[in-house]
Amino acid sequence: MKITFVGAGSTIFVKNILGDVLLHASMSDCEIALYDIDRMRLQDSQLVVETLNRTINGGRAAVTSYLGTDQRKQALMGATFVVNAIQVGGYDPATKIDFEIPARYGLRQSIGDTLGIGGIFRGLRTAVVMHEILDEMEHVCPEALLLNYANPMAIIIGYMQRVSSIRTIGLCHSVQVCASHLLQSLDMSADHLHWEIAGINHMAWLLKITDGKKDLYPEIRERALLKNAQALIDPSLEHDDMVRFEMMRRIGYYTTESSEHNAEYTPYWIKRQYPGLIDQYRIPLDEYPRRCVEQIAQWTLQREKLIGDASIEHEKTIEYGADIMNAFLTDTPAVIHGNTLNSGYITNLPEEAVVEVPCTIDASGIHPHRVGALPIACAALNSTNIQPQLLTIEAALTGKKEHVYQAAMLDPHTAAELSIDDIVALCDDLLEAHAQWLPAYR
Repeated sequence: MKITFVGAGSTIFVKNILGDVLLHASMSDCEIALYDIDRMRLQDSQLVVETLNRTINGGRAAVTSYLGTDQRKQALMGATFVVNAIQVGGYDPATKIDFEIPARYGLRQSIGDTLGIGGIFRGLRTAVVMHEILDEMEHVCPEALLLNYANPMAIIIGYMQRVSSIRTIGLCHSVQVCASHLLQSLDMSADHLHWEIAGINHMAWLLKITDGKKDLYPEIRERALLKNAQALIDPSLEHDDMVRFEMMRRIGYYTTESSEHNAEYTPYWIKRQYPGLIDQYRIPLDEYPRRCVEQIAQWTLQREKLIGDASIEHEKTIEYGADIMNAFLTDTPAVIHGNTLNSGYITNLPEEAVVEVPCTIDASGIHPHRVGALPIACAALNSTNIQPQLLTIEAALTGKKEHVYQAAMLDPHTAAELSIDDIVALCDDLLEAHAQWLPAYR
């Protein structure tokens, strides 16, 4: 059994996923192939995985690494599972471009990896590489399961499931931490916590949350309303979730991803004509570039500690990846939340949309659960995100500029800030700036 990790230069994430793998007896003697285009980061990841293998697995797994696109096909050869965590173009220059050029037009972003102008162009350049990977998988590991962690999740999954027969599921850990984070932020606890979540990636809805049979939502809504009111009066009060709390007040339900993400998925928050909203609701503009700079600086210290540790410890993480692999190999069913084409699982969202729903995994495959209809307002907000996602996928499939323009025109935040002419001009500037990662759009 072989696991290929594509984008293995993300050493901490590699440690989390493959550390979990090595804790499972079903995968203790697996072959691990690490692939990346960055030699130093790939070497770092190999050292960490080899140390984990010795420390928690007695060295039973075989660990190899592959560098550069000319070795990628060999890395994929015969894989049972492929984990994808690539970031095409990296922080510098691609992500910097995603933020700096829109800012010249007065369009500010916070994260820019899922939707918005940054998410659209990240999706376009990632689709190019994913098509290459899928073509290679069709030749050397056609039965493999592809576990995708790369953003923008819905765009990438939707694109892949249109161009290839390779089985794939999209995974994001915002679902696992949603309910517990909400309770913790409101100083609440539950002895028998149960929750139900469905929607789209980064805007899935906490539809139910109970402690045994007790519905916790009435108290959650009351506490959230009070906390937001207090934070508006007292800027010193620690509170980083004001946008989600306000959206819960207006829509009725809490969403899975953070406030800094959700502030740019809707047209209500990051607005030049109302600049006070940004400070009032504590929206961190340019947050993702800032995190990237900090993480790059911190990695030097982390690297010295991690690479120099001869006996790295690892505890099971909340990530779904290893549990999915174990379920496939042992036919021990596991229930996870995954991203897949809708196909009727959420009845009031488009069938061609990518939705995030519960899925049962076993040896026979991936079995998404039928959720039914979302509350109308939840489905409506999801739809405002789905349409630019679908148009970005169409742009990647056809290579037509008009679909890039349309995706940006229908993006809620972009449309709220820019005229149509400025949107087209911005897209043209970004197509030119990203030309090294994109085909020639016509």
